[in-house]
Amino acid sequence: MRLALLSDLHANLQALEACLAHAQAQGAERLAFLGDLVGYGADPGPVVRRIMDLADEGALVLKGNHDDMAAHPPAGNTTLGESTAWWTHEQLDVVQRAFLAGLPMTVQDDRVLLVHATADEPALWRYVYDAQVAALSLEAAGKLEGVRYVFGGHVHRQSLYYRGADDKLISFVPTAGVAVPVSARRHWLATIGSVGQPRDGSPKAMYAVFDTTQAQLTFHRVAYDHHAAAEAIRDAGLPDFFADRLELGR
Repeated sequence: MRLALLSDLHANLQALEACLAHAQAQGAERLAFLGDLVGYGADPGPVVRRIMDLADEGALVLKGNHDDMAAHPPAGNTTLGESTAWWTHEQLDVVQRAFLAGLPMTVQDDRVLLVHATADEPALWRYVYDAQVAALSLEAAGKLEGVRYVFGGHVHRQSLYYRGADDKLISFVPTAGVAVPVSARRHWLATIGSVGQPRDGSPKAMYAVFDTTQAQLTFHRVAYDHHAAAEAIRDAGLPDFFADRLELGR
C-alpha cells in the first residue's frame, strides 16, 4: 500500500490541491494528514471542509498545535500563530471547529505511528530539529508494540533518522523524488515537511509517500501557484509576513 503523508497544510488550499493531485499520480492508496490543517493561510474553511470529506473516505487526520489554537483560541497574542488564531476561529463554522477539537494527537496504523510533533510528549509540540529530540521520540514509539516507523511534521522541513547497527541514531538528508529503502529491521523517524508553508528556501510544497509493500519512503516537492496563495493572504488582511514566506519559502 502507498500511504501519502501530508502535514502542515496551514490553510493553503492551492498547495493542498497540488499535493493531492501529485499523490494520486504517484498511486497513493490512502492519505494521512499529520496536523496543522490551519493557521497562517487564507483558506481555513475550505481546507478543513476538504479534509473532512477525505476523512469520510478513510483518510487519517491528526491534530496539530494550530488546529488546537483555532478550536480554542488563546487569550494571549504573543506568537505569530496566536496572532491569527482568533481570525481562523471566526472563519470556521461550528462543525469545523468541533472536527479540529476532536482530532487525535497520535494514530498507530500497523507498524506506523503518526504524530504531529514528537511521540514522547505530543501535547508539548516539541520540534524534531536534531537527533537528540528524534531519539526521544523514537524511544517512546518503541514502547508501542510493533511500531518501526514514526512520521511527523511540525518543523516544516524534510528529514530522516534511523538507528544504526550500534544503536546510534543517524540522520539522513533525503533527495526529492528518490525512494529511500526503509527496512522494518530498523527503527525510522521522518519529518515529512510542510504542504502549505515550506521553510527551506524553496516555495515548492512538501509531502511524502510511504510504500509499505516495498518498504520505501519517497519525499516529494511539488510546484504550485504560491503567488496566488500569497495574494490570497494579503487580500484576507492577514500579515504580509505570512504571504512573503510563501514566495520565499522561508
